[in-house]
Amino acid sequence: MKRNKTTHFMTGMLIIFFTTIFIILTGRFMYIQATGEIDGVSLKEFAEQKRTSSYTIPAERGKIFDENGMTLAYDMPIYRMYAIVRKEYSENSEDPKHVVDPEKTAKVLAPILDVDESTILKPIKSGIEKNKFQVEFGKVGNEVSQHVKEQIEKLDLPGINFEEHSKRYYPNGTFASHIIGFAREEEFEKDGQVTNEIKGIAGMEHEMDDLLEGKDGYISYQRDKYNKKLLNPNEVIKRPENGDNVYLTIDQKIQTLVEDVLTQVEEEYSPERITAIVMNPKTGEVLAMGNRPSYNPNNPADVGNWYNDAVSTPYEPGSTMKIFTWAAAIEEGVYNGEEGFASGSYQVNKKTAPINDHNNGKGWGTISYDEGFARSSNVAAAKLVWEKIGPDKFLKYLHAFDFDKKTDIDLPGEVAGKILYNWPLEKITTAFGQGSTLTPIQQMKAATAIANGGKMLQPYVIDKIVDSTSGKVLEQKEPTVVGQPISEETATEVLSLMNSVVNSEHGTGEKFKLEDYTTGGKSGTAEIPNPNGGYLKGKNNYIFSFLGMAPIDDPQLVMYVSVKQPELEPQEVGSDPVSFIYRNVMQNSLHYLNINPDKETEETEESLIKTKVPKVIDENTKDVEQKLVDSGLQVTVVGDGDKIVSANVHEGDMIIPQERVILVTNQPKMPNITNWSNRDVSQLADLLELKLETFGNGYATSQSIEKGAEISKDDYLAVELSPPGQDENSEKQKENIDTEERIE
Repeated sequence: MKRNKTTHFMTGMLIIFFTTIFIILTGRFMYIQATGEIDGVSLKEFAEQKRTSSYTIPAERGKIFDENGMTLAYDMPIYRMYAIVRKEYSENSEDPKHVVDPEKTAKVLAPILDVDESTILKPIKSGIEKNKFQVEFGKVGNEVSQHVKEQIEKLDLPGINFEEHSKRYYPNGTFASHIIGFAREEEFEKDGQVTNEIKGIAGMEHEMDDLLEGKDGYISYQRDKYNKKLLNPNEVIKRPENGDNVYLTIDQKIQTLVEDVLTQVEEEYSPERITAIVMNPKTGEVLAMGNRPSYNPNNPADVGNWYNDAVSTPYEPGSTMKIFTWAAAIEEGVYNGEEGFASGSYQVNKKTAPINDHNNGKGWGTISYDEGFARSSNVAAAKLVWEKIGPDKFLKYLHAFDFDKKTDIDLPGEVAGKILYNWPLEKITTAFGQGSTLTPIQQMKAATAIANGGKMLQPYVIDKIVDSTSGKVLEQKEPTVVGQPISEETATEVLSLMNSVVNSEHGTGEKFKLEDYTTGGKSGTAEIPNPNGGYLKGKNNYIFSFLGMAPIDDPQLVMYVSVKQPELEPQEVGSDPVSFIYRNVMQNSLHYLNINPDKETEETEESLIKTKVPKVIDENTKDVEQKLVDSGLQVTVVGDGDKIVSANVHEGDMIIPQERVILVTNQPKMPNITNWSNRDVSQLADLLELKLETFGNGYATSQSIEKGAEISKDDYLAVELSPPGQDENSEKQKENIDTEERIE
């Protein structure tokens, strides 16, 4: 009886327990069924989220152009290759959609991707063994070019697929790399998810990153377990907002000329540093700016110099500073150019070290201050500051020329020089460019006051910002006068003194003479501080420089060149590499800009005889071609159309024989571009709106679009380039180089 009572009690307790559990579970299920929620989470929304795929639609990063619309930076499509390895993905499909034969797939892909077969086969087999849906191929498959992708697609390999993304591309390589900078794809967390975006790292890409990057869109849809859209996918699309385009003041032809000449000097003299700037003194526009060492932004590895020395590296300028010392004396009314002084050595008091002229203090006897400028006399500069102007007033002129502050040029990383002006010797040595430091761009800004009637202009490299979708100009830069440190009369007199440096019998700048233009300027030989104190010694241990203008009566271009520690032969001097750069760039840039020569010349070379371009747009193809050919121009007609719709020249342009003229007809077809320069290829791609990808450097040796093929906007063109002399067409390429040197 006792056992039965216990059994009944335990049975009752179990019934109560299980009944309670049943009521709780039933109640919970009824609650879930009624509300559709668990812990405040909607089951409907949770289910939709689980079967909904959402993908970012990346915005296209804005392009960077030169002032003439030549593309300098753009997003180039590249592809991530992956393989689907799960057999179930091919169910209910007529053709297989997964990798059927791993060995064959690896054998075919390996030579195209230039890898071992195992690089392809190993991840495919590993994915199959681990029952993965798809596999990727690491670095080999992450940056597949469109050209390679198209080769693979022609093989029709089952299971091999591609996903498009973008890579920032710079069609001109090292061209203006310190100005343009570079951008690259970086991984970071956004809204709780890891994502990749192209971000500006250096130069204009970094400075204008917010404007260039745009805003991403997205697409979402409901899918099955194999990621296929449902019949009613509830698709949502938000379109991306592409980034704005940035137009620079850089002129592609002048910049290319600077790059070519800097490279020649770098190869011949192996200097520590080179810097060159070309500027329009009437506007403040920087037309070219280059440094060596440089780098290729398409592959910024082993960069020898990240700094844009033109704006980021102050140093003692040397005698180019004398331009502004003489300007201060003239403006102050204490200058008499015909007055004589004793050159050679000058000491203001016994406590101050003597100042010596650059010929070891020998001087040239008693000479005038005008001659002292032409001969670059340190003594003349010191006496002007100490005895004529006065150190305190001279400091005011240094401030008036903004030597105590940044130029605020629209480039990142600018560093201002420093005026050392505490002791009598520092005040004197500043007069001829020792002690105090300046950047090249600070000197160029001050030089605009000399070239522009006393008005000093703000230097800038961004011309305008343009909406990439509508083409509307969002911001347009205008010339800005930021000061007037001297009068127009003073500026005119300083120009005359600069003229004497190059063209008088006593001038130190004879090597800087131009054939067709009268140029003036001031050379500099700056000592380099020794980390252990004092200055470095030796023939090569200087920064050799020149600040010049032309035509000197009304300067249209101002140029600064500096070469640090070139390796000179015994018979060579520091002005040799500097003058080589200056002469080549200034002479050819002035011709290119159609500046009328101010010197009579017997030059009759074909390269300097220019032809005025007639109207070409909307004109008959054969008529235009005949006119240009008769003028001695090299003409390439693109297509078989009877009307010209675009060209790389404009009506009224002055061009020289053998310059390539590209005429695009209303029925464009791909021309043979073998032996074309990178510049000509880029111009053709811009005119035809092709997506260009180049491989190598030099001149075209192969093209992905065959000659005579019809072409459309956004077609992909891959071009292989080789330096002259490396293939059977080397002689023809050499002819083209000679032609381009004459053009530039």
